[in-house]
Amino acid sequence: MAEFDTKNLPPEVAAYIRSLEKKNAALQQQLLKMQSLNEQLVRMRKRMFGQSSEQIQYVDGKQLDFFNEAEVFSDAGAPEPGKTTPVKPHSRSAKRTKENLTEGLEHRKVVCELTEEEQICEKCGSKMVRIGEKFVRSELVIVPAQVYVVDYYVTSYKCAQCEAKTGETSIRQSQAPVPVMKKSMAAPSTVAYVMQEKFQNGVPLYRQEAYWKGQGVDLRRNTMANWVIRSAQWFVPLYERLRREMLRQDIVNVDETRCHVLKEDGRESKQMSQMWVFCAPEKNIALYQYNPSRSGRVAKEMLQGFSGYAQTDGYSAYNCLESVTHVGCWAHARRKWVDCFVNNKPVEGSKSEAAFQLIEQMFALEHSLKNESPQKRFKQRNQKLKPLLDQYWELLSSFEAAKDTDLYKAQNYSLNQKDALNAVLLDGRLEMTNNLAERTVKPFVMARKNFLFCDSAKGADASALCFSVIETAKRNRLDPFGYLLFLLQELPKLGMSPSEEDLERLLPWSETIPDYCRMK
Repeated sequence: MAEFDTKNLPPEVAAYIRSLEKKNAALQQQLLKMQSLNEQLVRMRKRMFGQSSEQIQYVDGKQLDFFNEAEVFSDAGAPEPGKTTPVKPHSRSAKRTKENLTEGLEHRKVVCELTEEEQICEKCGSKMVRIGEKFVRSELVIVPAQVYVVDYYVTSYKCAQCEAKTGETSIRQSQAPVPVMKKSMAAPSTVAYVMQEKFQNGVPLYRQEAYWKGQGVDLRRNTMANWVIRSAQWFVPLYERLRREMLRQDIVNVDETRCHVLKEDGRESKQMSQMWVFCAPEKNIALYQYNPSRSGRVAKEMLQGFSGYAQTDGYSAYNCLESVTHVGCWAHARRKWVDCFVNNKPVEGSKSEAAFQLIEQMFALEHSLKNESPQKRFKQRNQKLKPLLDQYWELLSSFEAAKDTDLYKAQNYSLNQKDALNAVLLDGRLEMTNNLAERTVKPFVMARKNFLFCDSAKGADASALCFSVIETAKRNRLDPFGYLLFLLQELPKLGMSPSEEDLERLLPWSETIPDYCRMK
């Protein structure tokens, strides 16, 4: 609002007008604040009660282009009004059959025979002759976990001839398998089962305790917690080996989420810590790291020596990563524009709709290139994606949004991330989103809804190690339980400082991994 000229007015009138101008400015500020609070309320209600998907069915990726519609959609072969237009046939995925359901499973044949009495002919009393069999049905059988105790004995041998000749003899004793924990009844399979239930299936220890009690086994939750924490330490050398492998890759995805630890020195129980996630897509590595801090130094220390592409969200702490090329996430940029929608719909003709529409066109193009080689993706992006990016930045620089509104936040998020968001053009191996890291965070988030918190920092560290082994196994098409069992059998034999050669054969992509570790 322009200031009113009060030079030629009486002092009392001028003072009154200035006081009105101040009140008006204050009201404007209050109005913006109310608008911001209302947007927060709408956003919160939408997240709690609205749809979680950001896909907008009614916004066609090819419907609008706000800058060069005629040039983009011009088609000399387009049909004239009244002509018949061929429609692409609709294809539907075939329903899963019983064969698909049981593919890879062992089949055990059960033949239902007549009893000896039933094989006697009712007319003449002679024994009947079998003439064939007919298939009736298949059943999927699940056998619950079996629990039993293995008692190990070692044998001793002596040389009887030496003893007869000299009166002395040599004694040789067999060796029992190395235990996963000394002075513990936990077998590798038992620990692997507890780990899989807790970290893959999200079954907290108190529920496992109740289950085993129903099976007649008095297995306490604090005992199982001790097993997990102590046994997870065997994974440390493998974890460090995977980390070194990750640092040699060209692309790393990073994300973090909150983690509640009750007992930690120097911190109150209500303070939130963080579970960090680092992924190497080219090598299918997923590493979790617990840390009380959300500071960027955590990522900096973890990625020390890495000099490739680091793809993250817009969290400013990642700016401390040096010697890396920062890559942004277009899913986060799109989410900011979705926050500007009213009743889950973009406001027609608004700036938010225009920006969202351009991002949708980018994702549509990216979807069409998902099966192409990195070289072709790089070429196609620079030919087709770059013009859309130029339009997007031109749109964002063409208006000024009121501060603290959702429109302002969406605009500034993208502008502050401009170089990182444009980095997708640099390499065809890069993705437009950081969804890989977010999908890796999700298993921890889902499990966190069940066990809610970690009791101690040692428990959080053990959780990070177990999640790392399980998620890396899944990405390399290994059965998590089989891989956990294999590691808990082999690593105790090697001690806490295994050689590089020993670790090499334990890596999830090693050709010497036993068959029981592989997905069926």
